[in-house]
Amino acid sequence: MAEPQEGRLGARPPLPAGKGESGPARLRRLMLRSVPAAAVLYSVFADHHPGGLVEGLAAAAGVLAVGFLIWAFHRATRLQTAWVSLGCAALLLAVAGLAEWRGFTVAAGVLAFGCSIVAMQRLPLALGAAVLAVGLGGWVLVTHQSWLGAVLTLGASSLGGYVLRIDGEQRHRLRVQERAARAAEAESAALGERARIARDIHDVLAHSLSAQLVHLEAARLRIEQEEPGPFRDQILQRVVAARSMARDGLAETRQALSALRGDMAPLGDYLREVAASDGAEIEVAGTPRPVPAEASQTVRRVAQEALTNVRKHAPGARVRIDLTYGQGELVLCVRDWGRGGGGAAAPAELASSGSGYGLLGMRERAELLGGTLDAGPEGAGGKGYRVRLRVPA
Repeated sequence: MAEPQEGRLGARPPLPAGKGESGPARLRRLMLRSVPAAAVLYSVFADHHPGGLVEGLAAAAGVLAVGFLIWAFHRATRLQTAWVSLGCAALLLAVAGLAEWRGFTVAAGVLAFGCSIVAMQRLPLALGAAVLAVGLGGWVLVTHQSWLGAVLTLGASSLGGYVLRIDGEQRHRLRVQERAARAAEAESAALGERARIARDIHDVLAHSLSAQLVHLEAARLRIEQEEPGPFRDQILQRVVAARSMARDGLAETRQALSALRGDMAPLGDYLREVAASDGAEIEVAGTPRPVPAEASQTVRRVAQEALTNVRKHAPGARVRIDLTYGQGELVLCVRDWGRGGGGAAAPAELASSGSGYGLLGMRERAELLGGTLDAGPEGAGGKGYRVRLRVPA
């Protein structure tokens, strides 16, 4: 629910604009809007029939002006705008007094009763009661009703406005509950679908990678039993590299499955673990908070890819990871010092290095979330390299 804004009444939420209503609800709202206009038209011409063109045009202009005031009052009370609502109510009651003075008794009563009851229905209770007391109290005094008639008029109008107020609040609560129920149902369906996808990935990819690891380990042990030689050493090196890639792929698959199931470790803990395994420094600034799964996964992937590129292009270099929880965003910065003269050519290489994700893939992933990724040489002589990611979170 939106917080009350400056200049608003703040006691009740703004009434819904009617979007997404069903046919009967739209018909009911149309009838509620047409009844005041019909009542004003009837009341004006019930008291006086224009006798000529000029008088008829003047009456039509007056009806249009009053209709605009009624619309403005209706709109202001719907949006819960304090001063506009009270100003329109004051103008409508002034028009009612003028109409009574000019002999339009029915029109004056319609305006006074309508304005007072709508104020009681939509404005905060204290303001609505004040408008009703002023409007109908003045109308009772002007029409010189008996004390019994005055009590009945004020009591019945107050009760009617309050009943309409309670009905409107109940309907608003029902709409809010329906929207919350639909959102929860959609979220539950999405979680179920993600769990199904996670099961499928686990059954196919995770099992396949695990089987590859077993076979590669068996091949490594078998090759190590052979006689030493250049050919044997080359094969052993390839098998060990393939086993390492399969192990990394299995770890990434498990992380993706955890993301789909929504049971990932906190982002800061994950980055500390990755930094410890790579011997990197890490600093987490700001207050940690839950972030959307997509943003968290993007930060993890970018950090992982950046560290992989450091191992590939600047092995042994000093690395620092900075994660900042900013206002509505996450900022990840991975720096290394020691890439050497190849720093300027690194972006083209990175786009096709590592697991195939690369700099281009990292940037595309950030842009899909409305974020940005910058990467390039840093430091004296361009010997270092920096990857900086910003994502809304």
